[in-house]
Amino acid sequence: MAGVIARVPGRGAPEVSLAQATIDTPIGRLGLLATEKGLVRVAFEGEPLELALSQAAARLGAVAVDRPARLDPAKRQLDQYFGRDRRVFDLKLDLRLVRGFTLAVVKHLNTLPYGRTVSYGQVAQAVGRPGAARAVGQACGANPVPVVVPCHRIIRAGGSLGGFGGGLDVKTALLALEGVLT
Repeated sequence: MAGVIARVPGRGAPEVSLAQATIDTPIGRLGLLATEKGLVRVAFEGEPLELALSQAAARLGAVAVDRPARLDPAKRQLDQYFGRDRRVFDLKLDLRLVRGFTLAVVKHLNTLPYGRTVSYGQVAQAVGRPGAARAVGQACGANPVPVVVPCHRIIRAGGSLGGFGGGLDVKTALLALEGVLT
């Protein structure tokens, strides 16, 4: 643990604590952050965990704590997913880092079945905003818990992969793991 991040005292707001851990996976090292409410952030290897921690702490008014065991369920389920022993994550999620349309998209993403893809436009339709395919792409990019909430399952209408915060090589690897790509 790199230390405690200062928190601006809120007016009667309960203190939020952030625990951190890392896990080595076939797509690289993932940084994990969790509050008392659940997994709040997954950071890909190219994104420094300390940066993700400080940003999440600032947004949530949180302090860092040395409680890596809080992330044991996430680490175990990610290991199972990458070992092809898990298709659905059963984790408590703390989605306070997203709001509005992005939150609606992230919640919908969590309903998408393993091993299947849908288009950005199909997601836009499903969340009641037909024609907002580009906004869905932006919402996917803001997904704070990628892999666990499967934004990698969203592709362009023509079948090309589109973008991905972890990089197209990571998106390709995740879709291959799920049997979508050979």
